[in-house]
Amino acid sequence: MHRDILNNKWKAMRPQLKVTWSKLTDDDLDRVAGRFSKFVDLLKEKYGYSQERAEEEVDRQIDAHEIF
Repeated sequence: MHRDILNNKWKAMRPQLKVTWSKLTDDDLDRVAGRFSKFVDLLKEKYGYSQERAEEEVDRQIDAHEIF
C-alpha cells in the first residue's frame, strides 16, 4: 500500500522529504523516482539507517502525506 502511495504522490512529497532529510539532493530524489525500495536504500546509505528503521521512516512520511 505505501509503495503505491509513495509512487503516486512522489512529486508532492519531494519538498517535504528534502526538509526532513537535508542530506538528500535533487539528484538523489530523481534516482529514487518514487520507488519505495530505492528510497529505503538511499536512507540507509546517506543516514546509516537499518533496513527496519529506513522502512519505518518512509512509512511515517507517507502516512503524513495521506491527507492529500
